[in-house]
Amino acid sequence: MNFKRRKALTFLITIVLSLLFVIPLVNAENVHPKVLARVKETLTVNGKVFKDLNSNGNLDDYENWELPVEKRVADLISKMTLEEKAGLMIIPEFRDIEGSKMEQPNNLIDQHVRYFIYRKLPSVDVIANTNNQLQERTERTRLGIPAVLISNPRNHATTIADIAKIEEAKDYYIPAKDEPGQFTIFPDSLGLAATRDLDLIREFAQIARKEWTSSGLRKMYGYNADVATQPLWSRILETFGEDPKLVSDINYTLIKGFQGEYLNENSVSLSTKHFPGGGSRYLGKDPHFAEGNFNIYPTKGSLQKYHLPPFKAAIEAGTTSIIPYYAYPSNISADQGLPPFNENQQFEEVGFVFNKAFITDLLREKLGFKGYVNTDTGAAVGMAWGVKDLPIEGRVAKALEAGANIFSGQKDPQPIIHAVEQGLVSEEKINRSVAYLLTEMMNLGLFENPYVDSKRAIEVVNNPASKEKADLVHRKSIILLRNDQKLLPLNDKKIKDMKLYVESFPSGEQNANTIAFKETIQKYDPDITLTDHLKEATHALVWIKPKQDLLSKQPSISIGPDTNIHNKSRIIEIQKTVPTLTVINFSSPWLIQEIEPNAAAVIGTFGVKTEALIDVIRGKFNPIGKLPLTIPASKEALVIDKMDVPGFDEAPSYVYQAQSGDKYGYGFGLSYNKEHKKAKSVDISEILRNIFKN
Repeated sequence: MNFKRRKALTFLITIVLSLLFVIPLVNAENVHPKVLARVKETLTVNGKVFKDLNSNGNLDDYENWELPVEKRVADLISKMTLEEKAGLMIIPEFRDIEGSKMEQPNNLIDQHVRYFIYRKLPSVDVIANTNNQLQERTERTRLGIPAVLISNPRNHATTIADIAKIEEAKDYYIPAKDEPGQFTIFPDSLGLAATRDLDLIREFAQIARKEWTSSGLRKMYGYNADVATQPLWSRILETFGEDPKLVSDINYTLIKGFQGEYLNENSVSLSTKHFPGGGSRYLGKDPHFAEGNFNIYPTKGSLQKYHLPPFKAAIEAGTTSIIPYYAYPSNISADQGLPPFNENQQFEEVGFVFNKAFITDLLREKLGFKGYVNTDTGAAVGMAWGVKDLPIEGRVAKALEAGANIFSGQKDPQPIIHAVEQGLVSEEKINRSVAYLLTEMMNLGLFENPYVDSKRAIEVVNNPASKEKADLVHRKSIILLRNDQKLLPLNDKKIKDMKLYVESFPSGEQNANTIAFKETIQKYDPDITLTDHLKEATHALVWIKPKQDLLSKQPSISIGPDTNIHNKSRIIEIQKTVPTLTVINFSSPWLIQEIEPNAAAVIGTFGVKTEALIDVIRGKFNPIGKLPLTIPASKEALVIDKMDVPGFDEAPSYVYQAQSGDKYGYGFGLSYNKEHKKAKSVDISEILRNIFKN
């Protein structure tokens, strides 16, 4: 065997062994699952324990964990009323429980609701206790069907705030809490993409999965398979960048990491979003508003070439559910190679969740999706684009006929009931949706034991090994963009006679963010001498963290007042006074032509810890991150942006050229010890998929 073949075989064996130790064995514990009842009685049959969920003293098929899930589900559906089925098919916001009742005015459990979106950010023991209280309440009901707590991603530097604040878009994204009892914090999604390290991303998923399951959170609205092709779109922060190949590989890896090969009692069930890709936005406007309520594809074939591949990868990985976006496909688009809606229109201009051509014909039949379709929050109510003229029962029926199965952001099951009673949809179709949901619950092991240990949850999230791994990801996500005269790293020799002025933006000299930044630096690396006075400084360090208004009707990526940087002139003043290390947090592909040229060195971050940044600046870690998206040259470049095409396939003039002469295109990134080479996403997806299949 020659060296190359031996090396390839060794690499393959390494992957196989690592996966065997990471992925939960299918049904490994289902031979004798842990059965825990807190309200209902248990039954012992042939020495095995089962929950008597309907309190009839008999072992019904749906209570029998030894039977195939399909048989259990069919038995339970036969016992359910239409009201119970309809309640299972909506996902309202979680409300606190007071005694045995959900917080008024909506007693949701008594309306047979079992899926809840949970957005609060307390410590994990509080979440665990909330889950247990909720599960006790649902166990007490007629059939004892358990509950499912759902959340948006929680293991990143930036998370989604309480939905009640959605009208205050500036508060929609908030910093996650990096403290004991909280989920381990990794960089934002773009930061994971910047590492280009699929093995490390898989380890992240395994850590997060354990934290989620220990707290009682068993289903996630995530991750995003959207390809970031329109730089103005404010939700790029949630994506993995602009390369369909990398976005596909990361989604595949995350789904396997969170769910395992098959959904089981150790899994977190994922809902991949936003089908068929939310990145192609007209001028960046979001479909939460009428101004941006359509997807446009100006480039022939762009849907198939750029936007669908990540969903194909998610389907192949076995994602449990898929969330379509609010938008509708616009007939202004170029030909996308799909069967036409009629002889005059390429698309039916209704929101994707109501669009049979996209959900049933494309997603299910052509792409082979076997899971269920979860509407986006409020898609059938406030953002029912293209069907607003229909009554709510008509909207529900149209979504169900298109292929949807559960309605997020809806707190009243009555429209589903009325749709059946009015003959708009058959109960058989309702049963099909309910079967998907009950199958998910049973595969997750919730019928046997939905309870968690709050003390263990604290131990899991406080695991030092998890924090150490997260710190590595933070460091690997940092990108060195410019390094004039090899200013960096600031080794001990350079730092000896240096006085560093530090400021964080948005800020002021005495701003809390700046003060915290300085305090962390001094505590973490006391060898660095800081000065509070720019006149005394030999060098400066500024960290610029612009912020987009998520739901702005006029999105902007210019660094300035529109992105919460109200003192840009102060940045330039500092840069012109002393050599300045300029750090920019790229939650969007900001226009940097005013602040980049005056810097002595430039670093890109994606929601990283200060300590990780200092490690890179001081040379304790060699920067290896690569841009997951292209930085546009200017406002004029945005005019020529094609909206549905990644930056690396835009015109050469689209890309920002730095003061150094380098172009900040997709894949760019320097290091301290070697010349820059454009990064390529690691092409191991086929190897991984074949391993998982076999």
